[in-house]
Amino acid sequence: MMPFFREDFGNAASRTHAFGWRAEEAVENARRETAELIGASAREIVFTSGATESNNLAILGSVRRALAHAGSHSKHIHVITSSIEHHAVLDPFETLRKSGVEVTFLKPNATGRVEASQVHKALTDRTALVSIMAAHNEIGTIYPIAEIGALCHEKGVLFHTDAAQAVGKIPLDVRKSQIDLLSLSGHKIYGPKGVGALYVARRKPHIRLEPLVYGGGHERGLRSGTVNVPGVVGLGASCRIAAQEMEEESFRLLRLRDRLHEGITERLDGVHLNGDPDRRLPGNLNLSFENVPGESLLVSLKGLAVSSGSACTSQVPEASYVLRRIGVAERLAHSSLRFGLGRYTIGEDVDRAIGELVTTVKELRKLQKSSAISTSERPDLQDSQVYNRQK
Repeated sequence: MMPFFREDFGNAASRTHAFGWRAEEAVENARRETAELIGASAREIVFTSGATESNNLAILGSVRRALAHAGSHSKHIHVITSSIEHHAVLDPFETLRKSGVEVTFLKPNATGRVEASQVHKALTDRTALVSIMAAHNEIGTIYPIAEIGALCHEKGVLFHTDAAQAVGKIPLDVRKSQIDLLSLSGHKIYGPKGVGALYVARRKPHIRLEPLVYGGGHERGLRSGTVNVPGVVGLGASCRIAAQEMEEESFRLLRLRDRLHEGITERLDGVHLNGDPDRRLPGNLNLSFENVPGESLLVSLKGLAVSSGSACTSQVPEASYVLRRIGVAERLAHSSLRFGLGRYTIGEDVDRAIGELVTTVKELRKLQKSSAISTSERPDLQDSQVYNRQK
């Protein structure tokens, strides 16, 4: 990326001088590298600021095109997604619902999986788009997108997948899976932040979208604005490296993830796995711990960079909507942790994480038990006071 911040600081859209030519050549090379990772052709790649923008362009762009053909009758358009998609998908669908488009939010099973049979049952002769993620960002569950893609293709319905978590981690081929639109993000595969891409199929039928941003007609008219040349170059390089290392890296991560899971469950009881036990991303492990206050657990793990399945606004803890929608009990949803293992994770990191987590959980359970005894002796003590003392 560095030369394109300095000596080759050209605009890829400027085709009248050598500075622009070198920038354009670098962008087109990155377009090929990005396309090759997902089995696409270079002309099917539209560069964006990330998967969030790609999702919005795919969903809103395709439905607005369908609405243009349907005239003002928005109720004639029907779209399908799942209830546990990333907010970058859920929010555009909610926007469409408020505008009068009929939206079906499919309910996943207890492992967070949405099956092709559910999509089949939800399809109508008015369905314009189905959007189901390739792999879940929070619980790691991998979805049957090839089956869903085949079903949509058979019915003549557009199929979009948010593949931000899957690209570069599991094999994906847009042609074999009959995907029409696919979103990906650079930083999920060790590329730069603030850059991503949308795959837009050019096979029959030729996919057409209404742009969200208008201007100079960049990126086939779908995403106007000066192309982020250094970012795009970084994205292309990360896609090339991911393609080279994916198979070996996935196997390595799978072994580390199993080592982490087994190390925790061998030394702690009351641990629950969230997500599909088999069909899941190799670097994802989402666990809930019985009798542990979730916020206290996250704060106490000072030596680990882990995330909770919940968000805390003000002093009110809020359990993950994903875990709640797949039927995880509220108390367990509050005490969930997501472990992400990546390219720089080694065995020593896993062993240290096991040791710190086990020690912390045991200490918090002791505190929880003593607090419960204290509360039983003081019925006037409120839950919030218990929570604050533990924190």
